[in-house]
Amino acid sequence: MNETGLTSAEAADLLTLHGRNELPETRLSSWRIFVSGLIGPMPFMLWAAAIVEMALENYVDGSILFCILFVNATIAWYERIKAGNAVDALKSALVASAEVLRDQKWVKIESALIVPGDIVKLGSGGSVPADCKLHVGTIDVDQSSLTGESLPVTLTEGELAMMGCTVSRGECNATVQKTGAKTYFGQTAALINSASKSGDGGDMNRVILTTMLVLSVASLALCIASSIYLKLKGESYRDALEFAVVVLVASIPLALEVVVTTTLALGATQLSKHGAIVSRLSALEQLAGVDILCSDKTGTLTMNEMQIQQQCVMFANNSIRSSETLAIQDDHPEQQEDCESSQDFLLTHAALATRWREVPRDALDTMVLGAANLMACDAFTQLDYVPFDPAVKVTKATVQRKLDGRVLSVCKGAPHVVINMCNPTHAARTHAMHEVEALGARGIRALAIAIAVHDDVVPNIEAVSNWQLAGLLTFLDPPRPDTKDTVDKAAENGVEVKMLTGDHILIAREMARMLSMGTQILSASTLPKDVDPEDKKLGLRYGNMCLNSNGFAEVNPGHKYMIVEAIRQSGHIVAMTGDGVNDAPALKRADVGIAVEGATDAARAASDIVLTQPGLSTIIDAIIVSRGVFQRMRSFLVYRISATVQLLLFFSIAVFVFRPTKYAPSDEDASVDKLYPTYFHVPVLFLMLITLLNDGCLLTIGYDNVTPSKHPAKWNLPVLFLVAIVMSLVALFSSLLLLHFALASSRDGSVFHMLGLPELHFDQIITLMYLKISISDFLTLFSARTNDKFFFHSMPSLSLCVAATVSLVISSVLASFWPKSMLDSLHIRGLAIGEGNKLMPLYVWAYSLFWWIIQDVVKVLLYKVIGACELFGYVPDNHPPKKGKKKRTVHFDAATFENDYEGDTGSLVGSQRPIYEGLHINKSLIVNLVIISIIVVALVVTRHGSV
Repeated sequence: MNETGLTSAEAADLLTLHGRNELPETRLSSWRIFVSGLIGPMPFMLWAAAIVEMALENYVDGSILFCILFVNATIAWYERIKAGNAVDALKSALVASAEVLRDQKWVKIESALIVPGDIVKLGSGGSVPADCKLHVGTIDVDQSSLTGESLPVTLTEGELAMMGCTVSRGECNATVQKTGAKTYFGQTAALINSASKSGDGGDMNRVILTTMLVLSVASLALCIASSIYLKLKGESYRDALEFAVVVLVASIPLALEVVVTTTLALGATQLSKHGAIVSRLSALEQLAGVDILCSDKTGTLTMNEMQIQQQCVMFANNSIRSSETLAIQDDHPEQQEDCESSQDFLLTHAALATRWREVPRDALDTMVLGAANLMACDAFTQLDYVPFDPAVKVTKATVQRKLDGRVLSVCKGAPHVVINMCNPTHAARTHAMHEVEALGARGIRALAIAIAVHDDVVPNIEAVSNWQLAGLLTFLDPPRPDTKDTVDKAAENGVEVKMLTGDHILIAREMARMLSMGTQILSASTLPKDVDPEDKKLGLRYGNMCLNSNGFAEVNPGHKYMIVEAIRQSGHIVAMTGDGVNDAPALKRADVGIAVEGATDAARAASDIVLTQPGLSTIIDAIIVSRGVFQRMRSFLVYRISATVQLLLFFSIAVFVFRPTKYAPSDEDASVDKLYPTYFHVPVLFLMLITLLNDGCLLTIGYDNVTPSKHPAKWNLPVLFLVAIVMSLVALFSSLLLLHFALASSRDGSVFHMLGLPELHFDQIITLMYLKISISDFLTLFSARTNDKFFFHSMPSLSLCVAATVSLVISSVLASFWPKSMLDSLHIRGLAIGEGNKLMPLYVWAYSLFWWIIQDVVKVLLYKVIGACELFGYVPDNHPPKKGKKKRTVHFDAATFENDYEGDTGSLVGSQRPIYEGLHINKSLIVNLVIISIIVVALVVTRHGSV
């Protein structure tokens, strides 16, 4: 066996041959991400519009459309790459290291650089970095992350320690046999990653696809109908086709996918500040809808460290306790008052059965030495010591008191073993076991302490027979300080926490009682032993049992998978926490898999979110943040659908209803008559300007202020479309009304004449309608963002205000000062150019604001009607679902909950970002706005120069 290890040159060659010692990760290449932005329903519509413009020899318009297409794809590519880089940067903090013999020197290197043939040092508390064959020595290895076995396994020379395990005791060297994907750990992870995740991508993809398809179908139908109508009215094929392009461009929500990706990426960045790394962006949207969280107990709900409890049981007679207590106090009289307590007495003697001035050797020693008074132990000299033996389950020591040389032996260990060592009478044994069982019934563990006092001869510690049972120390893995409050906050926000643990059912019930989670904890014996992963009837057979319980104890990985799948099949969105390879199947199957802090690489690979901070509070924080992200996406979709429907219907209805030539003044010269076309339409450039400026503003919606919902967020497409369409109809009516007023402005008795406004010719009517539609679109966004509340209910973020202001100023300036020119055979002139009222843009603003208030009132009333009539299962934000509508039973102590937390204002929801925290706008936002501004200016200059 090679004892000198590898040289650096040999290691480099082997690294090239075998690859890095890490799990392979499938990543989409940068160019594929860019190409994906050029493919899809919306890009295809842009391709079609651009190609038609080129075919009609409108090369400038065609080039502009191609430019928009590629700029849109570039922005989408940039945002996705930036999100991926952010995740990689966060993951880099999780890199593991190992101690390796290189060039005959022990050095610490990154675990990923280990190669077969390396000699590594395996020590207590460290992880096994690869599949290794042990040299001389013995170690205890915790293989629970791979096999689910809770007890450590003892390995000796020649046996294999597998990657991902943890050394719990001992130290030895080992030779690396396999690395990376070739290890058992890697092969297991590869099988997990090859499995498909049900519903991958979440509902967001379905919602986007549905929205795109609905808008595309509506657009194509109106394009065909409008083109046929114009042809029947005697227009040329060219004119009919050009108008079809107008309608097509009006229906394209260019930034739909870009805004969604940007919003999710910003949400992922925000989650990272709460200690949660998002590995799948769409998981954010699914996390917002989680209503059941299946949580591991140890390390998530609890501290994952045993702590001595206040309660203890004394059995020793008074003479033993008094004499030994006095012996301890002689050297340290200042400790007399503390040592009078039963717990201090037991703790001190338990500590004497350890190497109290050395590093603790196991969890029990750590617990005892952390609570005991070690200064009292220093009054003794240890003569003999027998470390903990898993087979015997006790630790023994013989100590001598420094003051007078008196000798005694102490031992600590499992209660039933220590009790038998004391040879008690039947009554004493019954009494002692009754105490142990009473503690066990509450899920509390006990550590027994026995003492033997020696007079003259000091016997071999293994020969001691005069043990007397001193008492029982109680210990427990306590809940984290914030766990109970977090569970309560989860309930307030519509998330039920279910405990899944491998611990005994009594321990699980005691912990559930302490956390007010309910005591409906069932044993895994109520679940099937073998589960078919493809069984579609798990929800039917076991759904009610899983939903009506507060958790399960004594579960194995198969049980976790079955519980998650049964709840999912019952119609719930489930999040699952885990830390080991054995948890990976359930993590993969859950709607949102969450790898807790300290999880193995395989668990992280199977998870959608990786926590970098311990405890449950991070998960609840993540749920609240994700609901804010969901609110932003929903507001954006309501706006995007509303704005698109308004544009589609406006141009389609206008072409059917309004014949501009009929409105031409009869007493004007022929030059004026030429201003009026036979049907109403606007230049394609104006539509592209509206779309570019709107979408540039929408990129800031990821920074907007929102109030997360108090209940799980669900996509309700019927309500979403209904609200969006009604809002668009209000804006549509106001636009059609203004168009009629403007066209009829030259007639006697017109509204313009009654208001003392000058008449407008068609070249200015076009810019008038461009400004009206632009303003209405932006104002619709500020109404849509507050959902069922009035627009003033929530202050928009500074970034959104700045972007909207910039876009509206650009639109107003363009509409006011557009020079006399021709676009798409139409004469165009700004509202402030030439004779007439220079304040016309302000009148358009006032008109738009008036109808915006009406639109907002209609929106709020519509939500109230939908909620009152319970249409489409709608539940208002921050109003929990009615009890009759619940599909599950939640066992919370309502009285305790209301008394302890009534009026609490410190909830996670109440801790919102400051209104103007968005002031630190990120670089991508600035870049996007600059690009859009440059494009707008270039378009105007190019078109004006081409006239």
